[in-house]
Amino acid sequence: MRMNRTVSWLAVAGLVGVVGAALGCRKAPAPQMVPEVAVQTLQPERVVLTTELPGRTSPFLVAEIRPQVNGLILKRLFQEGADVKEGQVLYQIDPGPYQAVLDQAQASLAAAEASLPSVQSRAERMKKLVGVNAVGQQEADEAEAAYQKAVAAVAAARAQVESARINLANTPIKAPISGRIGLSSVTVGALVTAHQPLALTTVQQMDPIYVDVTQSSADLLKLRASLESGRLKTDGARKVRLVLENGQAYPLEGRFQFRDVTVDPGTGAVTLRMVFPNPRQVLLPGMFVRAIVEDGVDEQGLLVMQEGVTRDAKGNATALVLDPQNKVEQRTLVVDRAIGNRWHVAEGLKAGDRIIVEGVQKVRPGAVVKAVPYAAQPAKQ
Repeated sequence: MRMNRTVSWLAVAGLVGVVGAALGCRKAPAPQMVPEVAVQTLQPERVVLTTELPGRTSPFLVAEIRPQVNGLILKRLFQEGADVKEGQVLYQIDPGPYQAVLDQAQASLAAAEASLPSVQSRAERMKKLVGVNAVGQQEADEAEAAYQKAVAAVAAARAQVESARINLANTPIKAPISGRIGLSSVTVGALVTAHQPLALTTVQQMDPIYVDVTQSSADLLKLRASLESGRLKTDGARKVRLVLENGQAYPLEGRFQFRDVTVDPGTGAVTLRMVFPNPRQVLLPGMFVRAIVEDGVDEQGLLVMQEGVTRDAKGNATALVLDPQNKVEQRTLVVDRAIGNRWHVAEGLKAGDRIIVEGVQKVRPGAVVKAVPYAAQPAKQ
């Protein structure tokens, strides 16, 4: 019994010794590591601000070809889809009936002009005779009236000749403008009527060509406020570029022509019209395009890498900025638009600010960090 108690005490003493040794050997806590972040130091730069807007092309000039006189189509003198010149004959209407009408009108004019001298002479004689009381005043008045009637008949005959000549001149249907001609709605032998609703064909001038796009009135007001405040500058000539349906850039630059004066109440948008040269007929009427319109230039623009901008619970843009002691603080930003892989910041930052763009998830506002420069890739404008 005594031996068992001795062993128990020895075991307890050994356990106490082991615990004491363990407590005596515990190391002091290691110092906390300062997180390392990559920062972008903001420098002002010249930024050209653009807006990309959807739109469609439309011809510069459109002429719907309709006959001015009735008749049968004798010839079609163009190839569908070809380029035609102003004044080129497109269709020939049978001129025979109109030539006959012109001949008849010319004959009537000749008869009226032939009878005019005798009537004029009689009126002059009566005027002299009435002066010596050889004839009565009534006879002289009747002779003068007959002369005036003959003069009117000559004028009417001349008008008929001119009308007949105009109708005959309209039997060849000519192109009023130069451009590309479309499909023909009639064939040789078809009967057409003057001013009919159905156009015979259409000629469209496509060089240059219009591009009509729409922009919200809210964006226009925002742009106007930026220009009036002086934050953006413009030389007045707004440059325009195009992106085609297949994603390729159109090689020729256009110019801004005008902005419509009415806002569409259904969409709240305003139509903008641009003009583009189209010498190779790449742009066809009705084609969908995207226009990149130059809004203005920010001479002291601030561009922040998109990795350094986040959103809070309310959707506001925020960024983590370092103060001179490398302490993190959060800023609320007003971002204007994305330019390549960077945000154009309108409010909330200034030149010289250091923005955390890598390691944002590792730090919180108020923390002290170690800052290293961010090795950014070249921005894609």
